[in-house]
Amino acid sequence: MSEALSSRLTVTDHSRTSAGLRYVYPVVSRRAGGVSVGINLNTNNACNWRCIYCQVPDLTKGAPPPVDMEQLQRELVGFLDQLIHGDFLATHVPAEARRLNDIALSGNGEPTSAREFHEVIELIGLARQLVNVPEAVKTILITNGSLMHRANVQRGVKQLAGINGEVWFKIDRATEAGMRRINSARISMSRVRSNLAAAARLCPTWIQTCLFALDGEHPTETEYQAYIGFLRECLREGIALRGVLLYGLARQSFQPERSRLEPLPAGVLNTYAQHIRALGLEAKVTA
Repeated sequence: MSEALSSRLTVTDHSRTSAGLRYVYPVVSRRAGGVSVGINLNTNNACNWRCIYCQVPDLTKGAPPPVDMEQLQRELVGFLDQLIHGDFLATHVPAEARRLNDIALSGNGEPTSAREFHEVIELIGLARQLVNVPEAVKTILITNGSLMHRANVQRGVKQLAGINGEVWFKIDRATEAGMRRINSARISMSRVRSNLAAAARLCPTWIQTCLFALDGEHPTETEYQAYIGFLRECLREGIALRGVLLYGLARQSFQPERSRLEPLPAGVLNTYAQHIRALGLEAKVTA
């Protein structure tokens, strides 16, 4: 692993193969300000959505292959041990980011689409115990939430809560037309809201939203009002959200639309954040 990762990590390099492992990869997270240990279950670059800002090359529609649980355990335990008890941080991480912030299920597709999802959550809990990962280190599920109604997914999310877990639930737009355009997803907003409610009931849950310009245009006023209205309706229904994570484009998309995408000025994200806070929700911004 040390030979495969011969240079320092940076916030702009989120390669899934940087450590020479199949499932486990480290990144320096600009949002977290530390090292995130990623777990990529979608090793075939398959996802049930196709977000136009996605940084996964050769992205395909579909589900991940079967997870080799023994290999995943070896990789995760071995890497966490080197990071916590070895010289990984000193050798490969900039001084200002030399701390383990979280273990994150993200990768090259939707992690909850793996049949072994709840078993993977159990494995992460075991690995944390074996390596004595500090309790303060979070375990984060980054998800589009589209499969949250499934029993095995809810079982895993409930277990996630027991290992300092959080769900980061992707909602980039709050209209069905917007989700088709940005995420290539055909899903009703009522399903999105019910799946979000299920996640929040089982585990601390944040909404995460990527904002950017498309064809030189900012998100429309209609989309903005729908988004704020969606949050307001969630609060009215008693969905216990931790808040909203707003972020902009930091790395190049590998999708056909990449030339049509541009980062938004930080002020636009901050304006969104101000209006979200006015609803009584916490909002964190990463431009």
